[in-house]
Amino acid sequence: MRYLSDILEGVAFTELQGSADVEISAVVFDSRQVVPGCMFVAVKGTAVDGHDYIDQAIKDGAIAIICEELPAHTAAEVDFLMVADSAKALATLAANFYENPSSNLKLVGVTGTNGKTTIATLLYKLFRDMGYKCGLLSTVENQVNGRIIPSTHTTPDPVALNKLLADMVNEGCDYCFMEVSSHAIAQHRIDGLVFSGGIFSNLTHDHLDYHKTFDSYLKAKKAFFDHLPKSAFALTNSDDKNGNVMLQNTSAHKKTYGLKSMADYKARIIENQFGGLLLNIDNEEVWFKLVGTFNAYNLLAVYSAALLLEQDKSKVLVSLSKLTGAEGRFEYIVAPNKVIGIVDYAHTPDAVQNVLSTIHDIRKGSEKVITVIGCGGDRDKTKRPVMAKVATESSDKVILTSDNPRTEDPAQIIKDMEEGIDPAFKRHTVSIVDRREAIKTACMLAQPGDIILLAGKGHEKYQEINGVKNHFDDMEELQEQFKMMS
Repeated sequence: MRYLSDILEGVAFTELQGSADVEISAVVFDSRQVVPGCMFVAVKGTAVDGHDYIDQAIKDGAIAIICEELPAHTAAEVDFLMVADSAKALATLAANFYENPSSNLKLVGVTGTNGKTTIATLLYKLFRDMGYKCGLLSTVENQVNGRIIPSTHTTPDPVALNKLLADMVNEGCDYCFMEVSSHAIAQHRIDGLVFSGGIFSNLTHDHLDYHKTFDSYLKAKKAFFDHLPKSAFALTNSDDKNGNVMLQNTSAHKKTYGLKSMADYKARIIENQFGGLLLNIDNEEVWFKLVGTFNAYNLLAVYSAALLLEQDKSKVLVSLSKLTGAEGRFEYIVAPNKVIGIVDYAHTPDAVQNVLSTIHDIRKGSEKVITVIGCGGDRDKTKRPVMAKVATESSDKVILTSDNPRTEDPAQIIKDMEEGIDPAFKRHTVSIVDRREAIKTACMLAQPGDIILLAGKGHEKYQEINGVKNHFDDMEELQEQFKMMS
């Protein structure tokens, strides 16, 4: 329980009806979660307006209402506060309710199009391996010092986010490493948090269904760095053309990492194979278990951040060399007949290009590459033809299939993808709507030594069709097919 006056600290409200001297049992913005004695924040969402549920929230026991527009009739026993932006206010209110947990540990945010999950997960594993209590907030899962909490969003809503951070503080965590999505930045989910550092991986085509333009997408990412405090570090990829843009207006301590350009932290790839990477990292040769150029960047980002968090260089490299990456990120298995299967979360054109480039870099000779790929429904349609173009131009055979069609017709999604295929590559491409059949077909086509890439779903254990999540696991399907190979 917290007094309303304490929860309102730092919130600019234009009108207050009632007394701030009441105790609040919870802060909620979903009317279905209202409990007696709570504060209900009426947020205007993309599909639902919380203002339409104020009366219901009061009936269910809410004693304080935060809103942008006062209802026509206000109850005398309920406090009403009007603000300019409820979503922005919610983040501060949630942080205050949970006693600003981010200020009681070192919180590091990772943003960018690709690599967020791997960087955050590796940082979490690294610091745990070095003896620290830590928290993780990621697309795959959330963890509070080893205790797993299922993840529903890349970055949780402000209430869930601050509750998780409070749990970490209560369990004595020293650090929290979290993915910061562009949606979360634009929707003010991370407002009110105190970051000790921010990391930028890269920026490529994604989420234009939400941001509309690439410039808006870039500005959302940049806003994260713009708001970092002077006490924090801002670490960016100097090899990405947008890397320095992130640093333009930040007050944080600016640092860079890179493989090609001038940077504060440098690395060079010596060997790149299915067994791992040999890197020269700050003049030290170290073997890592991760594979591919994109993971060289991820490892370098983690190494750089650890040094900025004042860790010992030698200890960091020793621990980092032992670690594996996040689930569903370039995970591979080998069939009895030596066919190699790779499961990867690549669901943007650049990510697909990266994983296929990695496969070409490390394959030994004439092995064929067979790619199974789809695009999600109710998401950015502009990337569909581009994804198919990239896949067909860098694979020997491509099978277009379903990947969470959601409420869309999966056959139409595949047609959208086919628009991007050059006529020269169409004879190497087939379309199979059923993903299970697509994977089975890929395995039937593969000869000993060939490489099958299942792109898009990675760690996901479901296929979402018409609002229903049906169990589906690319790795399980691959393992089942590989059992039958000899």
